[in-house]
Amino acid sequence: MTVNLTPLSKAPRALFRITLEPLQGRRFQPTGFPGLGAATFETRGGTSVLVESAQSLANRLEAVCWDDAEKAPRKTLDGISYVRVLRHKKYLTSSLTESHRLNSPYILEGKKDKTFFDKLKQELVALDEGPIDRGILGRTLLKYDVMSLLHGIFLAKKELAGGRLRVARALSAFVEADGARVAASGGVKNDHVNPSGNAKEGFGNVPFARDEFTADQITLYVNLDLAQIRGYGLGAKVENLLVLLALFKLRALLGGSLRFRTACDLMVKTAEPIRADAPEGFELPSLDVLEAELPKAINACKADMVVTEVTYDDDLKKGKDKEDEADGDDDPNGEH
Repeated sequence: MTVNLTPLSKAPRALFRITLEPLQGRRFQPTGFPGLGAATFETRGGTSVLVESAQSLANRLEAVCWDDAEKAPRKTLDGISYVRVLRHKKYLTSSLTESHRLNSPYILEGKKDKTFFDKLKQELVALDEGPIDRGILGRTLLKYDVMSLLHGIFLAKKELAGGRLRVARALSAFVEADGARVAASGGVKNDHVNPSGNAKEGFGNVPFARDEFTADQITLYVNLDLAQIRGYGLGAKVENLLVLLALFKLRALLGGSLRFRTACDLMVKTAEPIRADAPEGFELPSLDVLEAELPKAINACKADMVVTEVTYDDDLKKGKDKEDEADGDDDPNGEH
């Protein structure tokens, strides 16, 4: 069985709306933000809450492509382009696992090994002046890190076209819950040795409050920008690869763990086929079918992709701690 992508060939986007539910019970823990907590908001239907952000889901969609045990892409994806970073000749990280992909400091900021940075700068030199040629940028990203064409990138270094090289996400997703209500609870950290000890030092009994939520409906929204993928101008074979990669990521995410946090373990609510809202009727292929198709699509683009190794043997310096920063602020002249 092959994947029929014909329904997507002229559609501007593929949109999915997938209903989720807690794996057990009814409560779930949404994502939280410093100084804000849970991101609740009001709609005509009542209170809603952001369960998982687009940034977090981008990381999760990338993670399904990586084999932690092998420290390499899953066998299905053998041959895709990405950058491996070595430290003292051992694997350290990669553009597939770094939050900013090629813009990772371990890839571009190394002082001892500038080989890849210099190569990237040379290949993008035509973009130093004038409007950004998306074809040149797209071919370069395809060559070194194909996932950047799906998840976006911002090459912020001024040496690379003045820091103007940006690609928006072509694949984005987030989870919202509607009809949300707070499920307040709490607990206590018990110290059976010294219950009245100093809590600031980790001793004593420490009670705490905890807010979880229930909801009428939890929904995973997925947006695959097909027009953007075609807009790269990289040809039908590359477009086919990018669409298959995106569908594979979504299917692997849904078929794997949707445990976003300790108290946020979700599952797809229905066993029915998953169909897109747009184009209407398009059915998300099974993981088996996608895994059978991807090696052929990767092989068709093999000549345009490479696996690159970069060395990062620089010292891993610590940032200033709060005490050092406070000392600096006390200096009226700003001198240290």
